[in-house]
Amino acid sequence: MSDPTVLLDRADGVATITLNRPDKLNSFTVEMHAALAEALAAVAADETVRCTLMTGAGRGFCAGQDLNDRAVAPGETMPDIAESIEARYNPMIRAVRDLRMPVICAVNGVAAGAGANLAFACDIVLAARSASFIQAFCKIGLVPDSGGTWTLPRLVGPARAAGLMMLGDKVPAEQAAQWGMIWRVVDDEALMDEARGLARHLATQPTTGLALIKQALAASATNTLDEQLDLERDLQRRAGATDDYAEGVRAFLAKRPPAFTGR
Repeated sequence: MSDPTVLLDRADGVATITLNRPDKLNSFTVEMHAALAEALAAVAADETVRCTLMTGAGRGFCAGQDLNDRAVAPGETMPDIAESIEARYNPMIRAVRDLRMPVICAVNGVAAGAGANLAFACDIVLAARSASFIQAFCKIGLVPDSGGTWTLPRLVGPARAAGLMMLGDKVPAEQAAQWGMIWRVVDDEALMDEARGLARHLATQPTTGLALIKQALAASATNTLDEQLDLERDLQRRAGATDDYAEGVRAFLAKRPPAFTGR
């Protein structure tokens, strides 16, 4: 039997999802999509999980689509890529964005095409110093997908997004951090220790409140100021009714560390 294409480990409130086709730079196949969808669904259904960490096995995070998985013989009809996007890529991005907890991405090497846009769909991205990000779609005549045309302009602005998508230049991790594409660059050998430490920290924090922060940030991209003010009011009402808010206030007044439960 072949190795599983996606690994899922759960411990201390953290779910670690590892893309596991290292010999192919963790590029996507139909099989790996199915395995990742199953892992994301399992995490979403597990109330003990309070943070998700996503990374890749081997020397790369994810090189996007495995083109061999779409290859056809000369003269045969090319596959309808839109069907793949509708059936697999769009649900993947929606599942990551909809997780009711922080999602950390530890980019341990190249993140290309849909692999880069999967990373950008996460809440906090750490990258190894040797990592890089590439919008590789233009190299084969395609349009960026997996939310890239929505996410990247909001991270780096329309001018840089257009250049990255039309030229397909490689962006080293340090430049990605300078441009606001990611949260932080970490030395290669320290990447996973720092990512796991951050995930364990977030797993002890007020999970519902963090989920509401995610909701507010997502809505801010299209809301007017008045709409966003109303949303903040409504989300604050929900946050203020949680056990974690009550515990946070008690801990502050007692001058002790809070013991959040995620409820």
